[in-house]
Amino acid sequence: MTGLDWLVLGGTIAFIVVWGLWKSRGKATSDEYMRGGRELRWPTIGLAVMATQASAVTFLSVPGQAYEDGMRFVQFYFGLPIAMVIISAVFVPIYYRLNVITAYEYLESRFDLKTRLLGAFLFLIQRGLAAGITIYAPSIILSTILGWPLEPTVIVMGALVILYTVTGGSRAVSQTQKQQMVVMMGGMVVAAAVILWRLPEHVSFGKAVDVAGAFGRMNVVSFDFDMQDRYNFWSGITGGLFLSLSYFGTDQSQVGRYLTGRSISESRLGLLFNGVLKIPMQFFILFVGILVFVFYQFSTPPLLFNDALRTRVQGTAQAAEYAELEARWEQLQSGKRAEVERYLSAVESGDVAAGEASRALLQGAQQQASAVRKEAKAMVARALPGAETKDSDYIFIAFVKRWLPSGLFGLLIAVILSAAMSSIASELAALGTTTTVDFYRRVFKPGASDRHVLVASKLFTVFWGLVAVAFATFASLLDNLIQAINILGSIFYGTVLGIFLVAFFVKRVRGHAVFAAAVISQATVIALFFLSDVGYLWFNVIGCALVVVLGLVMQGVLPRGEAPAPATGHEAMG
Repeated sequence: MTGLDWLVLGGTIAFIVVWGLWKSRGKATSDEYMRGGRELRWPTIGLAVMATQASAVTFLSVPGQAYEDGMRFVQFYFGLPIAMVIISAVFVPIYYRLNVITAYEYLESRFDLKTRLLGAFLFLIQRGLAAGITIYAPSIILSTILGWPLEPTVIVMGALVILYTVTGGSRAVSQTQKQQMVVMMGGMVVAAAVILWRLPEHVSFGKAVDVAGAFGRMNVVSFDFDMQDRYNFWSGITGGLFLSLSYFGTDQSQVGRYLTGRSISESRLGLLFNGVLKIPMQFFILFVGILVFVFYQFSTPPLLFNDALRTRVQGTAQAAEYAELEARWEQLQSGKRAEVERYLSAVESGDVAAGEASRALLQGAQQQASAVRKEAKAMVARALPGAETKDSDYIFIAFVKRWLPSGLFGLLIAVILSAAMSSIASELAALGTTTTVDFYRRVFKPGASDRHVLVASKLFTVFWGLVAVAFATFASLLDNLIQAINILGSIFYGTVLGIFLVAFFVKRVRGHAVFAAAVISQATVIALFFLSDVGYLWFNVIGCALVVVLGLVMQGVLPRGEAPAPATGHEAMG
């Protein structure tokens, strides 16, 4: 990085942090620390909700996902707008009526304490582990840029975010996310513009899309129904819907964002704002990855995108073997470039037959290139036992590092670190708040003073930060980070959503029945994850449906010793 890059990076991050701490100054009560004082307007809420979900994983992993697998990942978000409408209509009014700090407080008022604690516990496990992945992602960047070993970088990154979160609390997190979101999207627009600018003069935007289509990368929508296919229209509109309902409706890292609104209307508008913009935003980030892929059809990409790993291999006894693979790689890329030019000429001349023939050759060449990359990774694994060879999360950062001009490189690093700070801070704040409110204050210290609760919340935030850092050291064993986070969510979210849906709509089911149903459902989903090939988005549907169905069955067979269920939100509101 140049001096200008460091200036842009440092200035952007410093401004965001100072702004958030200044806006949250003087907030000393536990409620203001954990809930932000409920003063925010809908644009801030909407951007905070989007920024919480758009972690560094989004800006590192999603372009890499598109580079290797095309646009089909966008189908994952097809159910999100519907979920925003349902949450605005059902969830938000109930949370406001009960004046809750966490979503799980409602479960005790509807069922009993053990169900509340189960819901909170499942959230803590899932989000605590996911926070580790979101710390690991930006650590990849710092490690690559500074040349630091990855594990110390993880520790430094985690410590900085813990300090930032504990100091500012929920209000600082929400305030800074507005600026972070602007920086994030502005930086990605700049990246897309630079990629298009660096394409050969004769390759227009339309031709770039044609090239991506020739390689099968413009696979936006698939209506083929396949339970083992992770990304198609049906898994997105069903599994994606249930995952979005669970994440935005029951995950405290999101619930805590829109409960900072000054009214129900402000919170609803913030959620609907997210529903309208989320799919276009993800489409655009994926498309940036597609543009990187197209760029590398005219300029040879690295055989391995992890620079540090490539350097290590070149210092081993397998260096000559790796050099031979790189020579084959260069030859394949050269042939592919020539075929791309023939394809564009066929398209421009309107020769459909030649275009189709060239398309088939291009896809064959891409398969050969993928085989060489696979061979290179296998060789690296032999040369460096235990080394992580999966490099899809390095694709975008490797491009940025090599091809972006001075200053813009610093801006893109600021984008990714802003996303990291935003998402991790939200997660740690939610973990600390849930532990304090649902466990510590409810079970262990019900009569604690406000000052005691405030200190406890900060200490629990630090604790979960340390847990996340510990898990981050394991994240290198995962395949693609964006998939890892969504898989982790899908394992737990369906069960939690099922509990809430029973609470809202199935008033005859009581606490004992729903608790037993939830435990059985969670065990079933975990078994399916390890023992079946079912696409992970379906776990949300399966887990949720099992809780509802088993809850009804359990209510019919368990002893009838419980008091009638309290009125649901709908009954209470008439």
